[in-house]
Amino acid sequence: MNPLQKLQTLGQSPWQDNISRDQLVSGMLQDMVNDGDITGLTSNPTIFQQAISGSNDYDVTISKLSSMGFDAEDIFYALASEDIMQAADIFKPVYDSTGGTDGFVSLEVSPRLAMDTSETVSEAIELWGKVNRPNLMIKIPATIPGLEAITMAISAGINVNVTLIFSVERYSKVIDAYISGLEKRLDSGHDINNVNSVASFFISRIDTLVDARLDAMLLDDVDTDSMKGRTAIANANLAYNLFQNSISSKRWTHLQSKGANVQRPLWASTSTKDPKYSDVLYVESLIAENTVNTLPPGTMQAFKDHGNAIMGLEMGPEDATRHMEQLANIGISMEEISSKLETDGVVSFRDSYEQLLDVIAERSQALST
Repeated sequence: MNPLQKLQTLGQSPWQDNISRDQLVSGMLQDMVNDGDITGLTSNPTIFQQAISGSNDYDVTISKLSSMGFDAEDIFYALASEDIMQAADIFKPVYDSTGGTDGFVSLEVSPRLAMDTSETVSEAIELWGKVNRPNLMIKIPATIPGLEAITMAISAGINVNVTLIFSVERYSKVIDAYISGLEKRLDSGHDINNVNSVASFFISRIDTLVDARLDAMLLDDVDTDSMKGRTAIANANLAYNLFQNSISSKRWTHLQSKGANVQRPLWASTSTKDPKYSDVLYVESLIAENTVNTLPPGTMQAFKDHGNAIMGLEMGPEDATRHMEQLANIGISMEEISSKLETDGVVSFRDSYEQLLDVIAERSQALST
């Protein structure tokens, strides 16, 4: 049993944070699923931008759709839907064997809509119908407008991957949005046992920003070096503690008695950015029951090769709280850090999306001449 497979015996699902047509055509993704290494898949605008701009695998479809008058955005969603449908079919046996609680693939709504509740819901409904797979998850960002969209999508019976969560405070609102959606769906007379969600809590970006702030400080009486590389893990530990408390609440246990599925925390952005840290730091430190870790290919291979799969988060909530208090005492505000990372994340995904549409438009024009 390799470390990826052992994670699953400990209650954590390893998902791949990547998709490309080459993986689908070559059978690489199918092999990883057959080998039992991964049980799901996530995508985002940056991943599709790299996949489409970095190969000619999509040119035939681009040329065909362009000749039919499709614009760049319509072409993108046609390409993405094709890939996601194929991936969903590959993971369908996992979905079936786990009783519909794993084996999901994720497709994100347009980053242009991050601050628009109604348009986000409309696009979520459209993508859900277009892909038409029970193991699809629609990714919706945990922005303030996104929270209401999450509730509305869940109440409509759409599986949701809530993305771009950076703070425990916002995560609390995400949990509420999911529960509210289930309650609305139940009140309207619909079953809730086939609705699923994950809450994607971003990890390494937090350490990148906090460590930079620590590096910029000149404090004689504080050992800031010892505080580096610990904030993201502390933040995730506090999030997991909140998750555990939420599933013991009366509100949740009532829904669970009606067949509700737990909204698992998903650790995202788990590649190590700082070469001074272990390349599997954000995998080994965040192993816990009822969680998902979505891994970029490099991190996945590193963990499979030399990772140590042992149950237990690295910090307890007491140590995590103490670390956050230390940061606050030297003037580092996690509220400000989280707000900046959310804003930067929305902008980054939107920029990747715009670059992707530019590539498709240029490719369409070149292929038509």
